[in-house]
Amino acid sequence: MVEKHTSNNGLRIVLENIPAVRSVTIGIWILTGSRNESEGTNGISHFLEHMFFKGTIKRSPQDIAEAFDAIGGQVNAFTSKEYTCFYAKVIDTHKEYALEILADMFFNSTFDEEEMEREKKVVLEEIKMYEDTPDDIVHDILARASYGDHPLGYPILGSEEQLLSFKPNSLREYIKESYTPQNVVVSVAGNVDESFIKTVEGYFGNYESDSERVKLKKPAFLANNIERNKDTEQAHLCLGYNGLAVGNEDMYSLIIMNNVLGGSMSSRLFQEVREKQGLAYAVFSYHASFQDSGMLTIYAGTGKEQLPQLQDTINQTVEKLINNGLTDKELKNSKEQLKGNLMLSLESTSSRMSRNGRNELLLNRHRSLDEMIQEIDAVNHEKIQKVIETIFEQSPSSALIAPKTTS
Repeated sequence: MVEKHTSNNGLRIVLENIPAVRSVTIGIWILTGSRNESEGTNGISHFLEHMFFKGTIKRSPQDIAEAFDAIGGQVNAFTSKEYTCFYAKVIDTHKEYALEILADMFFNSTFDEEEMEREKKVVLEEIKMYEDTPDDIVHDILARASYGDHPLGYPILGSEEQLLSFKPNSLREYIKESYTPQNVVVSVAGNVDESFIKTVEGYFGNYESDSERVKLKKPAFLANNIERNKDTEQAHLCLGYNGLAVGNEDMYSLIIMNNVLGGSMSSRLFQEVREKQGLAYAVFSYHASFQDSGMLTIYAGTGKEQLPQLQDTINQTVEKLINNGLTDKELKNSKEQLKGNLMLSLESTSSRMSRNGRNELLLNRHRSLDEMIQEIDAVNHEKIQKVIETIFEQSPSSALIAPKTTS
């Protein structure tokens, strides 16, 4: 059972006690990401995530690293389109110590200018590495094709030009605007009882902000096509279809449908494209949900000469899904796979912390395992067909990275 507490300043704390384990995972979730940036600040959410590890008033960057190594803990962070998370996983006897360090990073980071200049070089290398990975960067190109100039079309890493423009005050202003108590959830899961909520509140329950949450503008889904030539061995293709927002009542139907389409090794795309025709090593589909929208993506990489055949095969597979839906066997197997994945994920304190943090941040509610299984079991062919019609009713966007033509 998830215990929830809202502090007087609006910050929310969620805690799930799992007495059978000896670990505790603590995550600080902030409802801000690349979607909350402007064209001039694109990449600042991700860069700020890096800078929280670069020293506080009382700890150097090395002190922060050594503090977690000394207790055998793990600390990390990530940035997405709509949220940022800093988290630590430690054995239960070190939970207070881990929380104190995370709070120190959150409130007391100095954003030293020399450290910033060094870290800009690190992030610049990350951007270059990403550019050198066409099967990753093609998904960013698809976002641009699908959402155009809307912030959901921005890359999370930003660009070199924007990165180099950031100053210490840029980060402080962004924190003031975005890291408000109402935008923050502290999620705790593991061998920890609800008395720990008071400990968390002691660090996070008193800070204030006069900034108000910015109302998001819903994006229009654009069926644009973007092609980029690059010095690669393979052509990398992505197709994007307008999807469902977080919390949509048809989400489990969509997950089950996507699982059959390209979400597993037994999926139609994997079996047809890879196993039967040998057209690709990597082929899959996935759905990304945002607060007011979503996108179903199909990806595959193949040799340039096989690209037309690959595109035809993907189109035929989608058409067959639209026309015939799922078989009884596919529906049953996909339900069981989804329930199995759900149950297995509950064995990790990290995944429970993440699920609870994300649910509180985006949905402001939590469902029990029994409730989720009931919703999965309630999915039928009629609901699947409704989702298929919703997702595939309009033309897709596309992104293609094609090998340069040799003269």
